Amino acid sequence: MLKRLLALLMTLCAATAFAAVDVNTAGSADLDSVKGIGPGTSSKLLEVRKSGKFKDWPDLIARMPGIGEKRAAKLSAEGLTVNGESFKAVAATTTKPATDKPVKAIATPAPKQ
Repeated sequence: MLKRLLALLMTLCAATAFAAVDVNTAGSADLDSVKGIGPGTSSKLLEVRKSGKFKDWPDLIARMPGIGEKRAAKLSAEGLTVNGESFKAVAATTTKPATDKPVKAIATPAPKQ
């Protein structure tokens, strides 16, 4: 019985350790609990949030200096959310510009015999 109680207690502790922290509702202590956010960043987040809640991750990235896509992805992986949503990186599309020039074939010399 004691083992079951201990296992339940450990499970509850683990669940709260990985609980999501929403940037729009969290206090300073909650934000500090996210790995990668220190007292300076949490106070800046709260200051920026005073002008209005963050709509989504792109809004947070645009309004919050020092947080780009890379850091947003790391913070999201540590449990930070915006309106309950985790960060989803925008896939970069790399397309080559179309050219009208024909591609020249390069002649390679025949091996000497």
